[in-house]
Amino acid sequence: MSMDLTAGPGAATELRRGAEALLAHLAAGGTTPFTMPKLPDIDGYWLPPAIEALVAIMSGDDPVEPLSRAAQRDEQHTALFLCLALAVAGQGDRIHASWLGIAFGELSVDRPVTHGQRALWIAAARGAYGPAGKIFVLRKLDSVTLPADENPGRWLSALVPAEPAVVVPPSLADFPELAEIPEIAEPTQAASRLARLRGRCVEITSSRRPEGSPSPPLGNQEQRPATAWQHDEPLAVLRTLVGASGPEGPMGSLVGYLLEDLSPGADPDLAAAALHVVSPIIRSAAENLAAATKTAPPTSITAPLLGHSIVLRPAGPDASSLAAAEREIVHSMPPRPGPARPYGAITLGVVLVIAAVVVCLWGAAGWALVAAAVLALAGIGLGGFGAWLRHTATLQAQADAQAVAGQVAELRELAERAVAALHEYAREAEARAKAADDDLAELTRLIRRGPRAI
Repeated sequence: MSMDLTAGPGAATELRRGAEALLAHLAAGGTTPFTMPKLPDIDGYWLPPAIEALVAIMSGDDPVEPLSRAAQRDEQHTALFLCLALAVAGQGDRIHASWLGIAFGELSVDRPVTHGQRALWIAAARGAYGPAGKIFVLRKLDSVTLPADENPGRWLSALVPAEPAVVVPPSLADFPELAEIPEIAEPTQAASRLARLRGRCVEITSSRRPEGSPSPPLGNQEQRPATAWQHDEPLAVLRTLVGASGPEGPMGSLVGYLLEDLSPGADPDLAAAALHVVSPIIRSAAENLAAATKTAPPTSITAPLLGHSIVLRPAGPDASSLAAAEREIVHSMPPRPGPARPYGAITLGVVLVIAAVVVCLWGAAGWALVAAAVLALAGIGLGGFGAWLRHTATLQAQADAQAVAGQVAELRELAERAVAALHEYAREAEARAKAADDDLAELTRLIRRGPRAI
């Protein structure tokens, strides 16, 4: 976009100011008072005759002579300027069919999308050039072949982000941990993702602006400051073309723009165009999701129940895994003292009583009677203490046995309920697969509508 400044810096400044005034008038929707001044024609620079051609087009005059001069100096910049200026002015229907092709140039997945291409993309998607302009840009985008090994995951993540880590089907509401088992998680998550994907496609293809509420204006009726404009907005690109702004910002990739346009909250016109472009990838991913929902319910799974790994089968819980769990429950009980203490105390008590009898029978002195009494009392006390220890141990053993029996019964009941839940899950599988087929059919119908869906 170089220019010959031999005419003097004053001519370049005058040209830039005149161009800025014209753009401000166009961006305001023609509501501001404006008289086009006579602009200097800088030798070799495309802008002065391009502005002259633009004014002639908008006035209904013949633009052929200034248009030819501008095109001879820089055909692409002239076409880009006219296409964007007429779009911003709301007169995009006045462009010549060839101008879009000249201005847009060629797209490639290996090269960044220029700000001019993105601005034309935005303007066409929002209807600035009518249905023909939309179809033109869609064909340009369709002409770029995305890599064959393109990962569909990022396209699905752009369309339906923030997916739940685990999807719990209704049948497993009481056993959410079963929904984390891979054999169950894969089909249920695939069904959920396909349903959300269909919903997002319905949202995109049915996002029609109410009558009387057109696409966001390409101009600047809301009087935003220039610093608030995006680099690829049509008006911002026009300002750069006429030298009224600083250096261009970084350019984005084709894939990056498509991902951005597909994300929730994006402009519906751009989202519809992006969905059409990536529809083969989305359709293939949807077919894979639908196929994943048809995975047969597992015939055997190992489920964590009350901290034990229990094998569940359609016929019921596996007996060997239940037996192993019962042994784990028994071994988990705290260790209890053996019978040595109570029986030892009782035995010693009996010995002391016998000793007291012997002393009483064979001893004649008074001390013998006292010793016998002491031995008898000690024996009775030890015997009673031993009996108490034995009774306490018996009660503790009964309590432990009841606790074990209770945990085992609870585990068996839970395992039976889990098996019943898996039977219900298996019955849901058919309905889930049918719903997935319906989602796939509707999604395919939506994305096959092509440019007319936009």
